[in-house]
Amino acid sequence: MYNTVVFDLDGTLLNTLEDLTDAVLYIQKKFDFPLHNIELVRQHVGNGIRKLIIRSIPDGEDNPRFEEVYQEFLDYYQKNCQVKTRAYDGIMELLKELHESNIKMAIVSNKAHGAVDELNEIYFKDYIKVAIGENEAAGIKKKPAPDSVSHALKLLGSKKEEAVYVGDSEVDRATAENAGMD
Repeated sequence: MYNTVVFDLDGTLLNTLEDLTDAVLYIQKKFDFPLHNIELVRQHVGNGIRKLIIRSIPDGEDNPRFEEVYQEFLDYYQKNCQVKTRAYDGIMELLKELHESNIKMAIVSNKAHGAVDELNEIYFKDYIKVAIGENEAAGIKKKPAPDSVSHALKLLGSKKEEAVYVGDSEVDRATAENAGMD
């Protein structure tokens, strides 16, 4: 029996695709890059914001303006990360039921840590106390490395054998495998 659930955020708990697409379009327009549609952005998400920007601008990380574009995206998205974002149908009821069953819960995402904190505060603060976003500067490798999941389990006082990882992508599947979790 599991006593802990670690959730991915984007595409699992929250539908964030429209806000991410709007942020990508914002930088593409601002820097006069070719524009992507929502389906192309959907294909580019899942490996963190930096990878999303690499995939969204000409020449990716080799673009001479990459760092400026990346920072502009982070600034814009931090201010606009919950304009169109919403919890998927049934998620709030699920979290309430898990909470009432004394199941410990965490969020682990490759999204910027500040945005993860903000979105957790807005949507899930009554149920989820541990929310971890991308924080490689602190030495915590992003998914699919097991670092952020291991950190979440430590903060919850849980063991990987008692926990399950829930996500929506191949990155999430690899994360669970790398963490030694179901």
